[in-house]
Amino acid sequence: MSLSPQIPSLTPHARLRRRTVAAVLAAAPALWLDAWAQPARRPTPAQTEGPFYPTALPADADHDLLQNGALNYPEGRAVWLEGSVADLDGRPVAGAQVEIWQCDHAGRYHHPGDGSRADPRFQGFGRVTVGADGRYRFRTIRPVPYSGRTSHIHLKVRLGGRELLTTQVYVAGEPGNPRDFLWRTLDEADRAALTVPFAPGDGGLRAHFPIVVAA
Repeated sequence: MSLSPQIPSLTPHARLRRRTVAAVLAAAPALWLDAWAQPARRPTPAQTEGPFYPTALPADADHDLLQNGALNYPEGRAVWLEGSVADLDGRPVAGAQVEIWQCDHAGRYHHPGDGSRADPRFQGFGRVTVGADGRYRFRTIRPVPYSGRTSHIHLKVRLGGRELLTTQVYVAGEPGNPRDFLWRTLDEADRAALTVPFAPGDGGLRAHFPIVVAA
């Protein structure tokens, strides 16, 4: 006669629960490895605001810098600057405001520090609020170099009363980049983040500039 203790059989529900727990435990190492394998998002590098942020915003401050009120701006090479605003986890930052400002085709800003000599047909500043997808888009001109600076577009991101980012967008392949004192201060990764192609596309040139902020 056997004296071995009798092990009660498992109910179907208990067997299902045991299989589920085993499957989760088996998959856990893969899930942990996958989480570690995800590349960390680097915030878009910040740069100086510069001396020519508008002292007074234009009456027309929308996405189209080539249409200043009733005035059309035909100078320079038209470009669509577009991208998205995301946080460090890759989620769109809905409601963020993106601003850009830059000089006209002759290298002049709408600013008293530059003599307020910019072409009045050029809006020079634009602001958009991104939606749930985080996307933004501006119509402007390919930036031009001027004394002491390579071609660049200034950009700022705000959320509510907070300023999340101030930086500058550079043109890939621009001959003046290596001589620009601000571009030279960037390391290789930061240069890659801020320097983008301005390539031919529908409606003129197109430049894609993704923005990552610590929201």
